[in-house]
Amino acid sequence: MIQLRNLKLQYGERFIFRDATASIGNKDRIGLVGSNGAGKTTLLKVLADQEELDGGSVDKAKYVTIGYLPQDGIIAAGKTLFEEAESAFENILSLTAKIDEASEQLHSLNTESSDYHETLELIGTWERELENHDVEKLPSRIESILHGLGFEQSDMQRQTSEFSGGWQMRIALAKLLLATPSLLLLDEPTNHLDIISQRWLENYLKHYEGAILMVSHDRAFLDELCKQTFEITQGNLNVYQGGYSYFEEQSKIRKEQLVRSYKNQQKEIERTEKFIDRFRYKASKASQVQSRIKALDKVDRIEIETEENSIAFTFPPAPRSGQTIMELENLCKSYGDLKVIENASIRIERGDRLAVVGANGAGKSTLAKVIAAVEPFQSGVRKPGHNTVISYFAQHQADELNPDHTVLETLERANSGQNTTQLRSALGAFLFHGDDVFKKTNVLSGGERNRLALAKILTQQANFLILDEPTNHLDMRSQEALQRALDDYEGAFIIVSHNRAFVDSIVNKTLEVRKDGLSLFPGNVSDYIRHIEQLESGGQIKDDTARSQSPKSPSGISPKERRQKRAALLAELAPIKKRSTELEKLISQLESNQESLTTKMADPEFFKTGNAKEAMIQHERDQIELEKNYEEWSELSDQIAAKEQDLDTYSV
Repeated sequence: MIQLRNLKLQYGERFIFRDATASIGNKDRIGLVGSNGAGKTTLLKVLADQEELDGGSVDKAKYVTIGYLPQDGIIAAGKTLFEEAESAFENILSLTAKIDEASEQLHSLNTESSDYHETLELIGTWERELENHDVEKLPSRIESILHGLGFEQSDMQRQTSEFSGGWQMRIALAKLLLATPSLLLLDEPTNHLDIISQRWLENYLKHYEGAILMVSHDRAFLDELCKQTFEITQGNLNVYQGGYSYFEEQSKIRKEQLVRSYKNQQKEIERTEKFIDRFRYKASKASQVQSRIKALDKVDRIEIETEENSIAFTFPPAPRSGQTIMELENLCKSYGDLKVIENASIRIERGDRLAVVGANGAGKSTLAKVIAAVEPFQSGVRKPGHNTVISYFAQHQADELNPDHTVLETLERANSGQNTTQLRSALGAFLFHGDDVFKKTNVLSGGERNRLALAKILTQQANFLILDEPTNHLDMRSQEALQRALDDYEGAFIIVSHNRAFVDSIVNKTLEVRKDGLSLFPGNVSDYIRHIEQLESGGQIKDDTARSQSPKSPSGISPKERRQKRAALLAELAPIKKRSTELEKLISQLESNQESLTTKMADPEFFKTGNAKEAMIQHERDQIELEKNYEEWSELSDQIAAKEQDLDTYSV
């Protein structure tokens, strides 16, 4: 369908493509991968005729149509949502107008004339074309795709200018899917989608009639859809016959083979050069020397791909917190008359690692802002735990960097408490080396700005991280580095993210945000999706998590024996619960005392009083007592959970 032949493109001294060659078939599902700045978006633009090449060609069959979805920047206005989506069929719908016009002309034409018969034939052709497109079903197709991408029925007659940037990109994606081009070019199509819409798109693209070439930093999405992978690295285009996981495995093998071949070739070249040097001036060997010189000149020398730099980052040690990190009780948040969050209640404890999911517009980012105390709320309670120290990464954090500050100044002004040497070391971990730290932020690329924004937040010492879409615009290597750092992080965190592959391995709970409240599910996002799908299909929840929550009663035990067993368990449980309640009150009092003393000791004037030494001793004594109580309370909580599960087992 499409042949890429020896593509060449160079920016200054840097090669984007160097003899890049590949082919795209009419049903191919291809993932396009490479580090930030490698040329992925550039290749999509070349295929969409939005970028010129220095050499080579893109040969397309005549029937090929191409649809391109960029990462952002598309704005629709002047029509309702439904009309804008319908415009994807302008060529088809124009046939209806042509048929109406031609039908009117028929009335004025002589039925015996050639014009009459030609017009009649044209009408027949256009009507057959309309039938092929099943025009009567277009409205239902339009609504089906818009609903799949998260739009409500009430949105259909809204003006497109009312929709924000993320929804504008959904409108553009809907039009592309409706137009059904031969080749879909998708640049990060899931960036603006919630989990539910992403799942719908995944299923829709599986059955798409044309070919797909997509850039995505969500490896789960790539693995689910793609059967082929194009890798762009240092000007080369490498083709792999498998999805992203297959590419990772085979890429490593290919590089190892390349290194072996390079070493063998270098040994052969060295032997040849030694022969030439040794016998260059010996007449009897002259012909052999010349022969080897010519052979050496013809050698196609293997080039080793230099290893791309990778991020290596670890968080600063998390300050010790109380058992409870954050508590919300019946919290409500509105913007004017628009209620965004209602009756939100949750308790986040030390060690919790939460993925936040929910439909777009449900209030995920707003909830993150409220928890981070960067947005006010109208009613309810937001109660941080003892010594909770928050670090918050906003979804558009990179846009808030001061363009006049250098990279180093950006971190220095963040007041992380680290000296210049430590900050430069942290920047080096985020690939800002040498004089890079003196660049102004306004000259950085999108990927560099996002890395700097992350570095600014993540160098802060905190025990509670709130991260809103931290992987947007991060390449796979950067994502993996952040994932490793979070896996080793000592504090608690919540992450708003549509990237399942990123969050699944590092979270232990999933928080669903709805306009009417919150629900907490054990397990990761994939567990949550299975749970929702099973509920929607009307089936029983069969995963291990659900089974552990609803244990079956043991067989062969009479109701009387069950009642006796339950009574015994309740008797054992009562003193444990009583002690747990006592500890909670003690911990609460001690946390309150510690908070009061910490506030006093933060004032330099306090140390001029005669009470300072005694207060410091008391602070240390209370801290030791707190730690003991935390430990005992945690053990009792585990015992209570185990005995309550046993109680469910022996339910009558």
